[in-house]
Amino acid sequence: MASTPEVKVKKQIRKLLEESGAYYAMPIGTGYGNSGVPDFLVCVNGRFVGIEAKAGKNKPTTLQEDNLQRIRRSGGISMVINEDNINELEELLWNKT
Repeated sequence: MASTPEVKVKKQIRKLLEESGAYYAMPIGTGYGNSGVPDFLVCVNGRFVGIEAKAGKNKPTTLQEDNLQRIRRSGGISMVINEDNINELEELLWNKT
């Protein structure tokens, strides 16, 4: 079974998170949970980070964007990561300040 472009991005993100030693969880959005929650909920260097994985020019849905904004308003960091900006996640993971 072939991987979709978004699955490939998620694999890259997961690899970086594991290499950095960050804690992360990948919640499953269902009718019983919170819809629109980012693909990755991360704690790294004492910071809470929500990461939404997208491929190519895909953008977060309105509900996903609302959750990302709520994380920022609460003092956390939220990111939309694709194959073109994965370096932003690398910088965050290895920046200790």
